[in-house]
Amino acid sequence: MVVQGWVWAATIVGLLAILLADLAVVARRPHVPSFRECALWVALYVGLAGLFGLGLFLTVGATPATEFFTGWITEYSLSVDNLFVFVIIMSRFAVPRPLQQKVLLIGIVLALLMRGAFIAAGAAVIDRFSWVFYIFGAFLIYTAVKTATHEDDPEKFQENAFVRWAGRALPLSKDYHDGGVTVRRQGRLLFTPLLLVILTIGTTDLLFALDSIPAIFGITKEAYLVFAANVFALMGLRQLYFLLGGLMERLAYLNYGLGIILGFIGVKLILEAVHQNDIPFVHGGRPFESVPEVPTWLSLAVIVCALAVTTVASLLKTRVDARRAAHADR
Repeated sequence: MVVQGWVWAATIVGLLAILLADLAVVARRPHVPSFRECALWVALYVGLAGLFGLGLFLTVGATPATEFFTGWITEYSLSVDNLFVFVIIMSRFAVPRPLQQKVLLIGIVLALLMRGAFIAAGAAVIDRFSWVFYIFGAFLIYTAVKTATHEDDPEKFQENAFVRWAGRALPLSKDYHDGGVTVRRQGRLLFTPLLLVILTIGTTDLLFALDSIPAIFGITKEAYLVFAANVFALMGLRQLYFLLGGLMERLAYLNYGLGIILGFIGVKLILEAVHQNDIPFVHGGRPFESVPEVPTWLSLAVIVCALAVTTVASLLKTRVDARRAAHADR
């Protein structure tokens, strides 16, 4: 799949225009969006992703379209996991609810910038060194185990060392004022807690990029599809945060689903690295042609099934727990 420069430019300009429109809404009137507003925005972004995938299918074929949809669903599910951490950060810093839209949008823009840098670097490395898939695969399997066994507990959350240093070194005000990053008091310039929130979300986005970029490169090596899937997954995340609300707390088994997805892609990467082996001291630098490659359609099926099963199981668990609590109160 050869993507011409004008296609890259048109895609970036179009997506930036949508993000700027979203930013203008938040900047004009910081508020807690209604359920209807959130639902419309999320439906818009999901619809745009669907149209983009359909456009790929009609112009370049089924394989790139399937790779895009598989990558988009994977990145979208990982982005939902980001929301759990965002909830903890908002709670930890007691961010006023009307300001949470602004914080989320800043976090999403930072995530886009970081993932863009990682995509460019990853594409360059993969193009020259196919053995890097061994590293990506092993890292994803490690991350899968960590994800499946990790629980997001607000009580155990701690800022990283950089944020703690900033909290000590910078002159900070005690409240958020009107949502600005700085405020002047008695002639002295102070930073508001919003700066620490932005730093926390930015460094957290960096860690999430380390997981998500190897994961999608396990689905497609096309940098254009990797970029598009990431952007469409992050767009609408702000509205999804408010739309899901308390539902996120009900997705008790989501971490297991994400662990299965990351582990599966990790194994897929290693199998692909073995199949295309070019390491001189392994098998004489010859590929292991007998080792199977996992087709994209199978990846899509596994990812969708993992998400569906864990979501249904989570909702059933919530219903059972609610009934038990009701009986206990009687």
